[in-house]
Amino acid sequence: MLKKVASLFLCIAMAAALGGCAQPSQPSAAPKSTAQPAASASVTPAQSAAPSASPKAAPVSADGETITVIDHNGDTVVLPKKIDRIVVCEIYPLPAMLSMYLGSAEKIVGMHSVSMAAAKNGILGKLYPEILKANTAWMSGSEINIEELIKLKPDVVFYSAPTKATGEAIRAAGIPAVGVHATKWEYDSIRTFDEWVSLLDQIFPGNDRVKGVSDYAKQVRDEIAEKTKGIPEAERKRAMFLFQYDETVMITSGKNFFGQYWVTSAGGINVAEGMSEQGSNAKIGMEQVYEWNPDTIYITNFTPAQPGDLYENKIAGDKWETVQAVKDQRVYKMPLGAYRTYTPGVDTPLTLKFMATTMYPELFADVDMVHEVKDYYKNFFDITLTDEDVTSMFNPSGAAGVPGFK
Repeated sequence: MLKKVASLFLCIAMAAALGGCAQPSQPSAAPKSTAQPAASASVTPAQSAAPSASPKAAPVSADGETITVIDHNGDTVVLPKKIDRIVVCEIYPLPAMLSMYLGSAEKIVGMHSVSMAAAKNGILGKLYPEILKANTAWMSGSEINIEELIKLKPDVVFYSAPTKATGEAIRAAGIPAVGVHATKWEYDSIRTFDEWVSLLDQIFPGNDRVKGVSDYAKQVRDEIAEKTKGIPEAERKRAMFLFQYDETVMITSGKNFFGQYWVTSAGGINVAEGMSEQGSNAKIGMEQVYEWNPDTIYITNFTPAQPGDLYENKIAGDKWETVQAVKDQRVYKMPLGAYRTYTPGVDTPLTLKFMATTMYPELFADVDMVHEVKDYYKNFFDITLTDEDVTSMFNPSGAAGVPGFK
């Protein structure tokens, strides 16, 4: 089975995501497959009129029935002051972020199928079941069917800022388009979250549902740093991410992807940090894994792969039993909260705690993650989660994964 990828891909997300697009670069190891798919939508951003120069940034202002904001491309966008219908393109974590930020998903009438897969298989669909009604048929991969998008009658469309052609195509159809970036801030999940909130605050002034989340995330980050600062370099856990893994490809996180942030924030060493490839270009094979021999392995929810696939050598005949993380049963699936936790989002404080408690369980033995998750959602969002909800977050099925996703 050949790996199918979109011609324009999201680094994250998160990724997360998580986000913006990685710039293509040469992989350090040959991928299992490099096949590319044919176009799958009838209308693409490239078919729009030639891009015009971005207008000069103007101060944020609101007057009458419109509001003027500046997006992550520095473009000035005029929006309706009253926004009732939202569509989100290939900035995959944003529907979850919007739902938690607004306390409702009723305004989200369209989003990408990658976002929907997470909503259906995580807790977001339970918390805000209306999001499961959002239309996903208007976009395939990175290509938009403009006619179908127009039928959704959006007041605003959010798109991944690096894919400027997407924004131009949407604007050419007479629809306000706001660029949102996921990778502009060196994969710093807290900084990225702050920038998203700052942008949303321009569009939805007076909203305070995520107030305090960033401060709490920074507090957690600093507490972890304090607890792990005394660990000698030679004793720090050496971790590896599997962003995507199946019969045809294995992708990790080099220094230019979210995995680097999570590992270093938890006091560990990313075995792949020597790879300069950005985003999902960090393709490797088993020989590289053997050379690195990581102590801990994390598998994202962008891939259907599960820890058991490594323990039982289920994928492509790869042999994992000699890898230290597998021998020690230290392979973990990333939690699936409001969205895939590999990317920035409202679950960032919990992701930091998850990384620390799995990397250094003895050092963080006093942390009860079930208690932490339930308290966090209650204190910050007034959401009461059941033990079953939390269990599902930390034991997600592979159904949220997107086979072939890059």
